[in-house]
Amino acid sequence: MATFPLFQQAYVVNDLDHAAGEWSRLLGAGPFAIRQHHRAPRFEYRGTAQEADVSYAFGYLGDMMIQFIEQHDDTPSIYREMYGPGEEGFHHVATLVHDFAAARQYFLDQGFELACQLQTGEVDAAYFDTRTVTGGFTEIHSDPPIIIETFASWRDAHAAHRPGDPAVFERRVGSVSAQQIGLA
Repeated sequence: MATFPLFQQAYVVNDLDHAAGEWSRLLGAGPFAIRQHHRAPRFEYRGTAQEADVSYAFGYLGDMMIQFIEQHDDTPSIYREMYGPGEEGFHHVATLVHDFAAARQYFLDQGFELACQLQTGEVDAAYFDTRTVTGGFTEIHSDPPIIIETFASWRDAHAAHRPGDPAVFERRVGSVSAQQIGLA
């Protein structure tokens, strides 16, 4: 029997900074790294190459990564499938996988539809429509060393985070740099 431990919970929000601030204040989450207007070099949504304009915030709460997603347009997406403009809520869970191709095939064999897939450097990710089981999508995410290192640095930032510290510690526009994802 395959097991897929969860490392992330993700939520669609209207404002990344507001969500990060509220989760930090209420639960002690963060600090958060924000990636504004992220673009993936290879992206596919429901069989098309259309990619919505989205920004992400990533932070930790204990050992669980919390991700916030803000979609800036009305392009069809896995986010707009669940929430219209102005709506917020739980969107997906994620699991890190060492054998991406085998995990992808496992979810397909279980009868779940592949809704979205992307690749950025060494990183592969796919979202399956598991709403009938989880109430949201399930993301499988590859685990190359650069991703493990990046996630560890965010977890370390959380361990050092104290009440009253800023909720956001890093902000970048666009995708992760080529060096960070192993392209340079």
